[in-house]
Amino acid sequence: MKLNIVNVSVALASLAGSALAGAVYTLNDNIVGEGFYSSFNFEAIPDPTDGRVTYVNQSTAQMLNLTYSTSNTFIMRADDTTVLTPSGPGRNSVRIRSNSQYTQHVVVFDMQHMPEGCGTWPAVWETNESNWPAGGEVDIVEGVNNVEPNQSTLHTSPNCTMPNSTTQLGTTVSTNCDTAVDGNSGCGVQLTEDYNSFGPGFNSINGGWYAMERTNNYIQVWFWERDDESAPFDATTGASSIDTNLWGTPAAYFPNTDCDLASHFDANNIIINLTFCGDWAGNSAVYAASGCPSDCVTYVDNNPTAFTNAYFQFSSINVYT
Repeated sequence: MKLNIVNVSVALASLAGSALAGAVYTLNDNIVGEGFYSSFNFEAIPDPTDGRVTYVNQSTAQMLNLTYSTSNTFIMRADDTTVLTPSGPGRNSVRIRSNSQYTQHVVVFDMQHMPEGCGTWPAVWETNESNWPAGGEVDIVEGVNNVEPNQSTLHTSPNCTMPNSTTQLGTTVSTNCDTAVDGNSGCGVQLTEDYNSFGPGFNSINGGWYAMERTNNYIQVWFWERDDESAPFDATTGASSIDTNLWGTPAAYFPNTDCDLASHFDANNIIINLTFCGDWAGNSAVYAASGCPSDCVTYVDNNPTAFTNAYFQFSSINVYT
């Protein structure tokens, strides 16, 4: 059924002379280096996930060297020098939101490094903050406390579930996307086919490429390591057009069989952030199971140098529509 939909979409796209939701897309946004500053807004807001963090604005981030860029890279990181006081603010960090919103699209992240360390909770995701959860959420890269592999997850309003078994490389760990169920665990897929998809493992291989395709029929996520010879050439080179039908089996696949994706997802922004502790990383059972020392908040407060490697490094973000 999916292949039939894709083939019809390709045919219609050819007739119309422009890409429709499906297999073929055209480059819409190419974000590199200094372009991150003009393409994203720095959100100096209280952390919605109750993290031990202080998100700073752009001028503060640049002054404190928490973000910097070259002609071909962008880095955003957390403070790694300050010992925090228990009654004071959280560790300085960065949260950015794209100025553009997207519905049916493909986004490719060329990422060389992601934050690592006990207490860290990095995420690369999409949502509409002003209409959450009704507008949906797609977590593309997310995890806590260095625990591998990556988990890709959907969070939605009620009446959206995923099948227990589907065509994907990863492992389904939860199937109800409703934020009001199971403590907002969402419907998640762990990328168990590649433990280098997150944290120290990801950084040890110089990262790779994450891609997410969102249509009204399905949402899917791929990950390719930097040296993966099977990684599609159009995805890894920032080609002017891409054909996702040639990208192979996704790491995570979310079909619309028991979820009307069109009504559960509206125009979303790309969000990239690094928080600490909070509702997931700081959960006492989760933190203890990770093998990290002390308790999360105490560790984050007292060990700034533990976060020298708590940074994102992007070569580019390419969005196709």
